[in-house]
Amino acid sequence: MIAELSKVGKRGTLVIPAGLRRRFNMMAGSVLMAEETPEGILLRPAAVLPIEAYTRERKAEFLLSNAVDAADHAGAARAVKAMGLDSTKIKHRKPAGA
Repeated sequence: MIAELSKVGKRGTLVIPAGLRRRFNMMAGSVLMAEETPEGILLRPAAVLPIEAYTRERKAEFLLSNAVDAADHAGAARAVKAMGLDSTKIKHRKPAGA
């Protein structure tokens, strides 16, 4: 295990020694998770994934378009109505017989 000293800067910045950055494939802009442990602070690479926020209309489109038959579509239409939307005004793909 590599152990090297580092210093915390005025604004809380920490320089990770080059050897450790190379070993753990950390580059400028890499995101790290900082966790408190009984031994101290654990830094480890973190994955950051974009999150898509859906509007009520988009959620309604998903519900209606994923219906597999007429009964399922009717249930989806009721769910959309409960969301305060009109299912006839949501552009979607209808199953056969709906």
